[in-house]
Amino acid sequence: MSDEPKKGRLQQRAEELKAQQAAKSAVQKVPASAGGGTSMGGTAAADPSLDSTETGPVGQGDYVVRAGDCTASIAYDHGHFWETLWNDPANEELKSVRKDPYVLFPEDRMTIAQKERKDESGETEMRHRFVRWGAPEKLIIYFRSNGVARSNLEYELNIDGKLSPGVTDPNGRAEIFIPPNARKGLLTFVESGDSFDLALGHLCPITELLGVQQRLKNLGFYKGPLDGKPSKVLEEGIRSFQSRSNLRVTGDFDDETRQALRHSTEADARQRQPGVAGGVSGCPRRTKRCSLLHSIFARG
Repeated sequence: MSDEPKKGRLQQRAEELKAQQAAKSAVQKVPASAGGGTSMGGTAAADPSLDSTETGPVGQGDYVVRAGDCTASIAYDHGHFWETLWNDPANEELKSVRKDPYVLFPEDRMTIAQKERKDESGETEMRHRFVRWGAPEKLIIYFRSNGVARSNLEYELNIDGKLSPGVTDPNGRAEIFIPPNARKGLLTFVESGDSFDLALGHLCPITELLGVQQRLKNLGFYKGPLDGKPSKVLEEGIRSFQSRSNLRVTGDFDDETRQALRHSTEADARQRQPGVAGGVSGCPRRTKRCSLLHSIFARG
């Protein structure tokens, strides 16, 4: 019997295995546009569970999202309500992937429709009052220390030089009205002097590694750089969060961990403040050592 048929089958099987390996490698590759890395430190291979977090920019349209943008700020700058842009069928891809109008990713794309003229009738020689809807937005922050609310503390928020004093409520919540296109602010507790540099709108989606790093850093579990790259430090932060959240401690950013992190930093705001159209839309950076454990930013 000739060996040719046998050799042909072996060659075919070898080609199939090679194709499967190539497909597996392609799935695990992090898009360069998302700023992902390919190693967990040194020359070790990256954790596939972290690499698969990346989605990269999405959406269609002429407007390219910049760091600090959210749907409300983009709409405000172009004379629209945020709902007009978010619910536009041309932005369906962006809406279905991001899900939260207040958490976009740099280089996402959005379609901005032309403004439509609206006429209102009114009597002549009379004064008429028109109310503009959609501004300002609401910033909500929760301050906790080791799970305990930092309640009844006086604070002062500086947004573009405008000072807004206030007092945290029994849940450690600070609630302030801000311009929709505000980009940064500084919140200072009067008595202790603890201060927080707020980067409004800079939080990335939880589908991106940078967004995972930002949320873990907000909660005090991650001490590394905000670079969107997998690392041993990020893996340790995930382990710490899993342990604190009574999850299986693996260091892998699996679906269960993702849901727990999303709940810790987003759902809480909606549950405590009905009607807030938001989620996380800011990433605080400590300017002084302080005991902030948990912060939530929502505009609505």
